[in-house]
Amino acid sequence: MSIKKVLQCVDKNMDGLVKDLCMLIHQPSVSAKNQGIKKCASLVKNTLKNSGIGAEILSIKNYPPIVYGEVKSKKNPNKTLLFYNHYDVQPVEPIELWNEDPFSGIVKGNRIYGRGSSDDKGELITRIKAVESFLKETGGVPCNIKFVIEGEEEIGSPHIEHYLKKYRNKFSCDGVIWEFGHVDSKNRPIIDLGMKGLLYVELSVSESIMDAHSSLAVLIKNPAWRLVYALKTLRDSSGKILIKNWYDDVVPLGKSDIKILKSFPFNEREFKKEFGIEEFLGKKSGLAAKKSLASEPTCNIAGIISGYTGEGAKTVLPAEARVKVDFRLVPNMNPKKQLMRLKHHLKEKGFEDIKIKVYHGEAAARTSPKHPFVSDVISATRQSFGKYILSVSSAGTGPMHAFTKILNAPVIAVGSTYVFSRIHSPNEFTRIDLLKKATKCICIIMDNFSSSD
Repeated sequence: MSIKKVLQCVDKNMDGLVKDLCMLIHQPSVSAKNQGIKKCASLVKNTLKNSGIGAEILSIKNYPPIVYGEVKSKKNPNKTLLFYNHYDVQPVEPIELWNEDPFSGIVKGNRIYGRGSSDDKGELITRIKAVESFLKETGGVPCNIKFVIEGEEEIGSPHIEHYLKKYRNKFSCDGVIWEFGHVDSKNRPIIDLGMKGLLYVELSVSESIMDAHSSLAVLIKNPAWRLVYALKTLRDSSGKILIKNWYDDVVPLGKSDIKILKSFPFNEREFKKEFGIEEFLGKKSGLAAKKSLASEPTCNIAGIISGYTGEGAKTVLPAEARVKVDFRLVPNMNPKKQLMRLKHHLKEKGFEDIKIKVYHGEAAARTSPKHPFVSDVISATRQSFGKYILSVSSAGTGPMHAFTKILNAPVIAVGSTYVFSRIHSPNEFTRIDLLKKATKCICIIMDNFSSSD
């Protein structure tokens, strides 16, 4: 049967897609607060089953459950496509900035509002409905389909690797479609071939057993100054990281990567206007700016806490100072190895008194643009959206490396999330027109993938 019939089925059943997405939004599932996680997992399982997809809950003791879905193909049982998504969402605070109940799933014209409408329940529903459309029109799927839907992505996926190792055979596949995919302001879907890694740490130092009057600053050392001096040694004003051997394992961009970056549309003026800035770090522009986003490690101060930070004045000398620092990593940089380099650096610079707490470590991942799976996705995206942008790597981080390493499969991100849809912010929304195009795109990817080498 022609793929045309399947795509027509998507058109006919958009009301059902919207209804099911609103139902998922109604169920809170905030992993940071362990709010509604098990209930949402059960709801997702039932949504899969109602769409004709075999589904079950997978559990490891004390870990949030994973929802697993599977449909076996009679047409091509030798190829398997896996969809990775997550059912957990970000906290809704500050709730006073929402125009509606964050879990209302209210529909206004072309938009559906609510936490998770885009990230990631909106993306998930497009994959479910794509499979459902094949089942309705053909009675089967063009290749084996698997779903791995976790409940901890928004807190760093701390246990996804445990699940992947335990269920390696169950999750085995030949390609993975990642949990998100952005669409830019000109309605061009961005196909990301990778994600950066991350090392997230907290540096802290204590000096005295209590806060003191600031007049005693002539006698008592200030731990905030201690941290400032230490931070100054980590990177220079252009963003270059000064930790010894930090860049030793970085893999240079290949010719095909450079070619993609050169053609990647990046509107510097629009970007600067959006964030209200005058110039980029190190006065980067053109290809250098695009290279930085896709392939440059970073050292970022995420937050500093010490002393009094409320309104008005309080003359206090703090007893303790803490700073959260995140390092974005690129392919071949091992988070554990980079952590040891950070520890060695602080000790060598005389800051051995500074304590280091590790929150998260994730390696980077990248799929070669020459992999045939990339052609399958590009072809489908062009057919569904009419245009596309190929990206070497997202500047963000997710557990993509665990999938490439353990399942040994290429991973590509493509989807429906409008770039200004306020994900992680109040009044998050998704666009219905993009949900439809993304669902059709997934249908075509499945069809292309089943017949490609």
